[in-house]
Amino acid sequence: MDVVFMGTPEFAVPSLKALAAAHNVGAVYTRPDAISRRGNALLPPPVKVLADRLGLTVMQPSTLRDTGEAQRLRTLAPDVICVAAYGVILPPDILAIPSFGCINVHASLLPRHRGAAPIHRAVLEGDDTVGVSIMRMEEGLDTGPYAMQRSIPTLDRTVTELTDLLAEEGAQALLEILDEIATGTVSWIAQDDALATYAAKIGRQDVSLSPELTIVEALRRVRASTSQAPSRLLIDDVIVSVISASSVDDHAETGEVILGTDELVIGFVDGAMRLDMIRPAGKRDMSGSAWICGARIPAQCLWQAVA
Repeated sequence: MDVVFMGTPEFAVPSLKALAAAHNVGAVYTRPDAISRRGNALLPPPVKVLADRLGLTVMQPSTLRDTGEAQRLRTLAPDVICVAAYGVILPPDILAIPSFGCINVHASLLPRHRGAAPIHRAVLEGDDTVGVSIMRMEEGLDTGPYAMQRSIPTLDRTVTELTDLLAEEGAQALLEILDEIATGTVSWIAQDDALATYAAKIGRQDVSLSPELTIVEALRRVRASTSQAPSRLLIDDVIVSVISASSVDDHAETGEVILGTDELVIGFVDGAMRLDMIRPAGKRDMSGSAWICGARIPAQCLWQAVA
């Protein structure tokens, strides 16, 4: 089958790799190179890195609403356009190009968590399972019917761990649905709009820590955090990003900091959390115990939310 692929981050890489091994990928569309957070160097998206390695044609338009881009896609004459976290809403004239439509690998069990950050929202809201849906795209935001869903238990996994697992699940599911499309056996299931929820993009405020949270809420925020939106708190006027943490039985008052010989513990309204791996402002990642050995934190101090 002749396909065009559209995707940008690491989540999309397994889908492109699977497609390239099984189908004719006429072109790969991805977002323009982005300026790195440190310095002015341009960083290619992960999908571009893989596409270049595979010798595939790469397109990086700033918009798909230009009539020239639509015409370029028409000349490729794809049977289907496969999308995985491209980061752009496809306009109607693009959706109408492929004979079998545009198929999206969406990282949620639709209609739950439509939108930009489905895995983050699933973790923050305490969903027992997460999953991927292979859906047919239409003009609405993740509103199209789906042909397959796969799920895995959330457990105590982080967003990064779940993203990696779901990326692989989505890639294999995509290949199965393309086979069904080719043989005319695919069956599409309409979403129940009454059950739909929206997964808005995650900001720092969504994963920030404050003493008024419960332990369950705080741990969910840590697991939902990323380097772009880390869980942060303030200890002795130092902003600390929490990379990993765990609940402990230590008795700690709300907002209290406990400095042990080999652990850094903070108190919430209903319990205590050990900060296993942190990133103090201006420093590298380190264990909580390693930081308190050199940070000269007062024996008795409080922690608070970052303003």
